[in-house]
Amino acid sequence: MNISRHDLNLLVYLDVLLREKNVTRAADRLSISQPAMSNGLKRLREMFKDPLLVRTSRGMEPTARALTLQPVIHEILMQLESTLQTDEAFSPGTESRVFRVMASDYAATTLLPELLSRIQQKAPRLILDIMTPSDVDFRDVEDGRIDMAINMFDDLPLSFYQKNLWHDRFCCVLHSGHPAAEKFDIQSYLTSDHVWVNKTGYGVGVGINLADVQNMGWVDRSLEQLGYRRHIKLFARDYHVAMHMATSAGLIATVPVRIAELYRNWPELTILRPPFKIPDVELKMVWSPLLHHDRAHVWMRQQVTEAVESLRAE
Repeated sequence: MNISRHDLNLLVYLDVLLREKNVTRAADRLSISQPAMSNGLKRLREMFKDPLLVRTSRGMEPTARALTLQPVIHEILMQLESTLQTDEAFSPGTESRVFRVMASDYAATTLLPELLSRIQQKAPRLILDIMTPSDVDFRDVEDGRIDMAINMFDDLPLSFYQKNLWHDRFCCVLHSGHPAAEKFDIQSYLTSDHVWVNKTGYGVGVGINLADVQNMGWVDRSLEQLGYRRHIKLFARDYHVAMHMATSAGLIATVPVRIAELYRNWPELTILRPPFKIPDVELKMVWSPLLHHDRAHVWMRQQVTEAVESLRAE
């Protein structure tokens, strides 16, 4: 192939088309018209002598040739993105920019106040747009539409950059008048009613499946290994809802310590160690290779690191 005879901008089209598997969505992603994207696909098919995307009962699907091309094209574009990054320094005091951060309610309430305080002091014109795990998916992070994601993850794509921020252990929260508070052991834990919280993953959530213990999180997997199951009366998607239910509805909430510490001054609250071993959870920051060398992004990641170090010192 004589490379000078081809429009290499079409590789950007191909990368997006193979991700979206839809001409209209790909056009929207690149802010071009649908006919322009259709024409781009036609030219790509001529370039590679392959249909690349074919219509099936499941919608548009990539051909075997396209599947071979996809990781190669994506890697080439990421390398170009890095190579073409400007060497101009980022000036936090004068720059205006919106940083989009996916953060769970756990991260938002334990880490972001310290981070925002630092940003307000060093970069008063920067804005944080905090999104929830249900607002985005892994593709949004991979494509750089989200600057970073901060959460407790079970699994991550190997292509992501990631940084471990801290570990946290679990504790049990209940009303001080709860019968189990007098003698808190595995038996009283199992005979009590509980509120469940799930804080991993991306995308729109679905209803809980009681039979699928493996997807019910760290607490229930730990209990299953001991041959136990707890009585769950309420399924929540927010740790702070769980904390309120523990103190007002007679339920036990098993939550990370850093969340419980935010409510330590509540007089009706009792915080106890779990009567069985639960693995620590790990808060991570992840971001796309496309943003790894961006000067502003490097600065923001450093602010997150410094915020974490400050909180550890406290």
